[in-house]
Amino acid sequence: MKNLKVIAFTHKHVDIKDLGNLVICNEELDSRLINLKNSLDISEIFYIGTCNRVEFVFYGAHELNDDFVVQFLDKMNFCVPAERMQCYLGQVDRYQGLDALNHLFRTSCSLESLVVGEKEILAQIRRAYDRCRAAGFTGDFLRLMMDRLVKTAKEVYTYTNISRNPISVVSLAYRKLREIKLSENPRILVIGSGETNQNLAKYLKKHKYSNFTIFNRTVANAESLAKELQGQAFPLSELKDYKKGFDVMITCTGAPEAIINEELYASLLNGEDDRKVIVDLAVPNDIDAAVIAKYPIQYIEVSSLQQIAEKNIQERYDELENAEEIIAQNIKEFLPILKQRRVEVAMKQVPEKIKEIRSMAMTEVFANEVEQLDPQAREILNKVINYMEKKYIKVPMVMAKEILVKSAESESN
Repeated sequence: MKNLKVIAFTHKHVDIKDLGNLVICNEELDSRLINLKNSLDISEIFYIGTCNRVEFVFYGAHELNDDFVVQFLDKMNFCVPAERMQCYLGQVDRYQGLDALNHLFRTSCSLESLVVGEKEILAQIRRAYDRCRAAGFTGDFLRLMMDRLVKTAKEVYTYTNISRNPISVVSLAYRKLREIKLSENPRILVIGSGETNQNLAKYLKKHKYSNFTIFNRTVANAESLAKELQGQAFPLSELKDYKKGFDVMITCTGAPEAIINEELYASLLNGEDDRKVIVDLAVPNDIDAAVIAKYPIQYIEVSSLQQIAEKNIQERYDELENAEEIIAQNIKEFLPILKQRRVEVAMKQVPEKIKEIRSMAMTEVFANEVEQLDPQAREILNKVINYMEKKYIKVPMVMAKEILVKSAESESN
């Protein structure tokens, strides 16, 4: 276990923009890792690269001092300037042994994420591992560790509330929309095509909504989103002329004040008087307060969603203790499994060694004596030796497992 090592650059100590300098594209990953393994005698390794972290997980007898980290980065061909190297050395997190194992479990369970409880990190780590496993960079130890890591994360997500309640404004807005009984294929008017509206519109498309009309100040951005949603796109300046009505309005622009006043809203209604649904995710709001007061509207706006998000975030942090207990229990269970596997690997050589001893005894050491035996005696001798051979293969393995079980029991008491 002491040879498990992690070198990590994360959002906790490194600016997100600087992390981009350490991300390795798939086309270069194999050659860089091959160079690293061969140069530094690392038997197993995989690389994790996300928008919030760059981590190297490896197995080897190395001290994670400054000299090694510098050498590591050099062999990975990051070409870090000398003046920047001291900065990176001050930002790197280094873990080894049980600390490394605990860090990886916490990371996979999203306890170390920028947003606690987001399940995507587990999928990212699994993809990173599978990528390196397929390329031959990992071995038996990391395989066992990943099996237990995935098991632990699934238990945390199943038996705690750490990821149950959404905390992004977009996901909360979508949940609110789902609670409202909309018509089968509502007319969805999207005002603004920035990231927030893009994400919300994609949620809706995923759930079979298809009647989208997008208005945006930059027409090219509106057209790009409209193409993805199979909708129509128009410049924001033409919103006042829109006469096709709507059932749901989703708006999020960067305007310094409300852009939908009473006059424009009345024009967009085009004579319809039924209750409309408005999702206003702009700060400040895009919908004038007078519109909300005058017309029948189901209004979903960002400040109320943020209050729910803050409550859900606190609930996630309240679940940390339960998640940590699950991690601790899985680490406790994993250590004897790891010891047993080491014994199994070592014992693989026993059958071959015993066969070699038997062959030497029969053909060299006692060759003359065996040659002088009559056929019946030679047959009995072979039966005895076969019996002894099987026992000598089985008994050490059984004894080793018994020792490991007793050791695990004594450590737990």
